[in-house]
Amino acid sequence: MCFTQAMLSQPRMQSLDNPAAYHVGLALLGVGGVFVLSSFLALGFTGTFLGDYFGILKEARVTMFPFSILDNPMYWGSTAIYLGWAIVHASPTGLLLTALVALIYMVAIVYEEPFTAEIYQQKASQAYKRS
Repeated sequence: MCFTQAMLSQPRMQSLDNPAAYHVGLALLGVGGVFVLSSFLALGFTGTFLGDYFGILKEARVTMFPFSILDNPMYWGSTAIYLGWAIVHASPTGLLLTALVALIYMVAIVYEEPFTAEIYQQKASQAYKRS
């Protein structure tokens, strides 16, 4: 909601204010939505909302679609949604905010990826020791 308000309160970008850009924006919204929704379905509620930080792990790290296509598909799907929405509205403000969101996600990935790899390696190691 704030993202949309920020975009709509600012001038439109003439170079993005055309049917081709609008349709590219719609496509990004669709692709982003598929990545976010399929990530949620693959991870489930606890896998999506920091379950791994509380020791609630899946049997193994999820590698099926969309994780088989893209690392961190929820982050990049969300970024595609922001980008698509910015393009649909021909908003330079939206493009800038999308870049900020992407930067924040990249910082999160730097910290999250090693943690996730480590906890699933520990789980596999413990399972191996028990067998």
